[in-house]
Amino acid sequence: MKMDGRRESVNVEDRRTKKNVGKAAGIGIGGVVIAILAWIFGGQAPDISSVVETVQSTASSYIDSKTEEQMVKFSKQVLASTEDFWTEEFRKMGRGYTPPKMVLYSSDVNTACGDFTAKTGPFYCSGDATVYLDLAFFMDLNKKLGRKSDFAHAMVIGHEVGHHVQYLLGQMEPRQKIRNRYGTGSLQDNQATVRVELQADFYAGLWAHHENERFKSLEPGDVEEAMDAILTFGDDYIQKSSKGYASPESFRHGTSEQRSRWFKKGLETGDFRQGDTQSVAYDAL
Repeated sequence: MKMDGRRESVNVEDRRTKKNVGKAAGIGIGGVVIAILAWIFGGQAPDISSVVETVQSTASSYIDSKTEEQMVKFSKQVLASTEDFWTEEFRKMGRGYTPPKMVLYSSDVNTACGDFTAKTGPFYCSGDATVYLDLAFFMDLNKKLGRKSDFAHAMVIGHEVGHHVQYLLGQMEPRQKIRNRYGTGSLQDNQATVRVELQADFYAGLWAHHENERFKSLEPGDVEEAMDAILTFGDDYIQKSSKGYASPESFRHGTSEQRSRWFKKGLETGDFRQGDTQSVAYDAL
């Protein structure tokens, strides 16, 4: 994915843990193992909007590899692109868009939704309107795919920003009402959460459509790369890989096929109106 010369978002806070000076070039974070079951692509932290908390950086400086610094720059450029796109999309709705902040972290991170570890992977917290990004996740993803995966990297950010869009538009409220009525982890809550996640997948594809339409940023193989990544993010794939079978009643993000289809729908149509996952019958998602 070509992002050369593009602006970088200023809505980024670096909270990565400081490395040992003198060994930075050889450290990187490629050796960090992230349990795919713990990561939930698009998995957001609990929505606790009423919690307000001031979070301070755990380190004033960070020494790391050139590869990771390139990933930092790319992440900032992708976030900036989502800012431009969603600002324009909200303008069409007659609304103003307030972009999320993005926090880069590498160990434990304190948020308005609670404390999390690096194994949580990328997530969005509506309590502080922030996307939390652990770059080790993308290093691990590159290893899983056997190649550098810039577009898959961008897709994850687009998905997390999609959750922010849902929060601003009140599209998470139906799920919250169901959760309040039936309880977290109930079948009804799980199905409502799948709807939220698939819509965020759609929004990621929607952003990518307009990004490419304006800048021709997608390169040959990018879409296939994203599809390969999404296949490993479905609940069915994750559960079968870990325990040998899948339990549909416990799905909270959708199957690999569903996630691929909704992302592709956004990517191919570029039409915001096509992303309504709330009114579709659950079996037809």
